[in-house]
Amino acid sequence: MRLTRTSDLWWKNAVVYCLDVETYQDSNGDGTGDFAGLTQRIDHLVRLGVTCVWLMPFYPTRERDDGYDITDFYGVDPRLGTLGDFTEFVRTARDRGIRVIADLVVNHTSEHHPWFEDARSGRDAAHRDWYVWRDEPPEDGPSGVVFPDAEKSLWEYDRTSGQYYLHRFYKQQPDLNITNPAVRDEIGRIMGFWTQLGLSGFRVDAVPFLLETDGQDDVGRLPDPHEYLADLRAFLGRRCGDAVLLGEVNLPYDETALFFGEPSSGRGDELTMCFDFIGMQRMYLSMARGDAFPLADALRTRPAAPRDAHWATFVRNHDELTLDKLGDDERAEVFEAFGPEKDMQLYDRGLRRRLPPMVGGDRRRLELAYSLLFTLPGTPVLFYGEEIGMGENLAAEGRQAVRGPMQWTADDDAGFSTADAGAFPNPLSEGEFGPGRVNVHDQSHDAGSLLARMRLLIERYRGAPELAWGTYKVLDTPTPAVLAHISSLPEGAVLALHNFADRTVTAETKAPELKPGTVLTDLLTGAAVTTPRDGRLRTELGPYGYRWLRVGTTADDPERTTAS
Repeated sequence: MRLTRTSDLWWKNAVVYCLDVETYQDSNGDGTGDFAGLTQRIDHLVRLGVTCVWLMPFYPTRERDDGYDITDFYGVDPRLGTLGDFTEFVRTARDRGIRVIADLVVNHTSEHHPWFEDARSGRDAAHRDWYVWRDEPPEDGPSGVVFPDAEKSLWEYDRTSGQYYLHRFYKQQPDLNITNPAVRDEIGRIMGFWTQLGLSGFRVDAVPFLLETDGQDDVGRLPDPHEYLADLRAFLGRRCGDAVLLGEVNLPYDETALFFGEPSSGRGDELTMCFDFIGMQRMYLSMARGDAFPLADALRTRPAAPRDAHWATFVRNHDELTLDKLGDDERAEVFEAFGPEKDMQLYDRGLRRRLPPMVGGDRRRLELAYSLLFTLPGTPVLFYGEEIGMGENLAAEGRQAVRGPMQWTADDDAGFSTADAGAFPNPLSEGEFGPGRVNVHDQSHDAGSLLARMRLLIERYRGAPELAWGTYKVLDTPTPAVLAHISSLPEGAVLALHNFADRTVTAETKAPELKPGTVLTDLLTGAAVTTPRDGRLRTELGPYGYRWLRVGTTADDPERTTAS
């Protein structure tokens, strides 16, 4: 596949790396990570193979929701540096071939944002209609509390102005009134500001909540929410032609697909990418059962993304590992396998754990999960620390358990900061997954480390355009533990095989691309295998084993390879 055809759609085979500036690297010894420290660590990301950094919120905040309660959309939190430090990081990342996107959190503001402080000052205030107010909570309004451990209602009474305001998240985060044209215009200005400073797009927080109009008095006269999302995409395209909108849309597949844009157009004119929450949850169910069916079934039913859009795949993200789209019995299975203790669970719908402790440090199961991440159709997204197998610290509150400081060295401070650990934003992991045993420095000097393996997986993924651009198909196999799928382009195809069982199995597959006598090259080892005369490829996979097999092409020069 010619690279000139793919360069504009850089995100289709990107490797996205999510990090929080305050937990990545401290440069001045105050215990909080900052942009200056992050910039000095950029070459770690280069060596890993990252092509896009996703920054969690770095804006001024009162820290009521780990930075998601924003008090100024046009600034940098002073703890993390200055606008100058931010632009220096973006410039340095660009110099290394890495693009940068950031969280766009415009569903709500902090209660201390000047807009809300003005809005609550009186019913005639200039920003009053920038938020959603009611004399009484409406019966037909939105429902469903996001944080049931902390909030019992979506409406909070404001004594200053004598009305209730809507808040989907914490009460310290009043929802913006997206139906107000002035609010929509301001969101455009926010996006335009940061793209002028070098951002290549945004991860859009809580997209369905952002577009929700339930309970609005004039809902019949409001613009269609999806038309507004298409307007945002068009605006971003005018300002920065190759910029992206990566959407957090945790809904069933048929509902999520609507956020790509009008299905009949086939183009995708709303979100550039949507996270595959269904596939992620089904992957964990397959891992818990040792049975590929849950994930295979999800992939077979997942709608195809439009031509100019893509799914985004992930093993876990910065929030709880949500299992809300599994049935009650299915969720109980995953809890029992990976988080049986109540303290490991959150909101009765997810896990506040990282993968390595969930599988008892089993390297084979870790590699299985990340092999899936880089071969399943979609853009892979990593959460910082996954590349070295970081664990969580359950002593931290809620979601903070998985947001500990990055572990750079084996020192007590993990090389994160020279400050006392008590000043860190969150506690470090301890024991088997603490910095003494899991850190970048040691793994960088170990050819057999998880970090070395992750670098290889990323290198091979980036060198296999079939995985990002090809048409994929889940293949039938008589072995329940095996997931077999093939991604095909006119120029070639890659067959991926994954064994979810704790025992050796034989994967038997058949596909039109696997004609008798076809030579397949293992992208990870260089070994070759030939399809037998009956057209059924039989491949042995060890416990939790996997293989990436490319159908012979001139690039692989199969004539020079001895088949086995």
